[in-house]
Amino acid sequence: MDIKSFVLNKAKAAKEGARALAKVSSKEKNNALLEMAEALKKRGQELIKENKKDIAAAEKKGLSKAMIDRLTLNDKRINEMAQGLIEVAALPDPVGEILKMRQRPNGMTVGKMRVPIGVIGIIYESRPNVTADATSLCLKAGNAVILRGGSEAINSNKAIVKILRDSAKASGIHEDAIAFIDIPDREAVMEMLKLEGLIDLIIPRGGESLIRTVTENSRIPVLKHYKGVCHVFVDRDADLKMAGEICFNAKVQRPGTCNAMETMLVDKKIAKAFLPSMIKRFKSAGVKLKGCPETRKIDKSLAPLREEDFHMEYLDLILNIKTVKDIDEAMEHIAEYSSAHSDSIVTKDYAKGMRFLREVDSSAVFINASTRLNDGFQFGLGAEIGISTDKIHARGPMGLEELTCTKFIVFGNGQVRE
Repeated sequence: MDIKSFVLNKAKAAKEGARALAKVSSKEKNNALLEMAEALKKRGQELIKENKKDIAAAEKKGLSKAMIDRLTLNDKRINEMAQGLIEVAALPDPVGEILKMRQRPNGMTVGKMRVPIGVIGIIYESRPNVTADATSLCLKAGNAVILRGGSEAINSNKAIVKILRDSAKASGIHEDAIAFIDIPDREAVMEMLKLEGLIDLIIPRGGESLIRTVTENSRIPVLKHYKGVCHVFVDRDADLKMAGEICFNAKVQRPGTCNAMETMLVDKKIAKAFLPSMIKRFKSAGVKLKGCPETRKIDKSLAPLREEDFHMEYLDLILNIKTVKDIDEAMEHIAEYSSAHSDSIVTKDYAKGMRFLREVDSSAVFINASTRLNDGFQFGLGAEIGISTDKIHARGPMGLEELTCTKFIVFGNGQVRE
């Protein structure tokens, strides 16, 4: 079978799976997720055996240690995958929730009901745990899922999907609600992106080049963020001890994430009081620092900042530091260079904090908190399938509600249009 036909058949089967899933109760979905969690733990050695094939291939290709670490499955990570399924099962089911009911002058009542989107295509790289995470969230929200993982994790993903499909079938769930494109060719992705009418939404997870390729070639709506160029602005009215903790956490706690700080903006009024100790602390943590001319007057050891550095998502222990004259210059900088992902202000001034909330146009805006907190679990969503910087349908962490849409519902007693 050629690739086009293979992908088309997978999508048609997933569409059937989505229709069958619409008849499944919350209890049945939860039981299926719990069965999947138990099966992952019971068949953990099977997963590790298949994962070793991917690790061996990665080492042969010369992939980095960081990439190999992201690929690796062990007992701890398998248990974490299983726990993720258990936690999703415990979340409230958004499907069927009725919103905004109101009565019209003719006596009919109009409202909205939350319903599944349908078939969701997930295109992702590296981490095999995404296979279980994405499946659990899509399934709980009533959606069929078509998974297309990276070639580097092909054996691991196939093994995980087999366990999830076996468990779904054993639980009375249509197994084709979980589909997997196990062809590593790029052509398979291109064929997925043409299937409007069968696939309702595409969510890419990975590097900027993957996401741009998906967005440029898709005939299907795409929810995504390209990169995370995130800022923390330390205002002149900040508690400097608090600011130090927030900025250090935002950069150092896990620098390879999309919500890590890439540029620290500091009000010039407190720069001399704040920066020397902060620079010392960053350096002790191995952070490579780049400074604007004003910042380098305070510490000449910083590398000079170039304008193009402000566009960089380093995903590493590298940080830009810029001194600004006030909150207005800070917000102008953010408007120019932010990727609209996560931006924060540290201040004790309520009015300036509220200005920052209103005027900074990002998916998550913080007062006196680290950008690293932009996360579905941290926000109380239970889990997330990704973070969107789009403005249509979903913005910010995408949990169960963001994997549904709404339809109008009308209760009448014989009304007709005059």
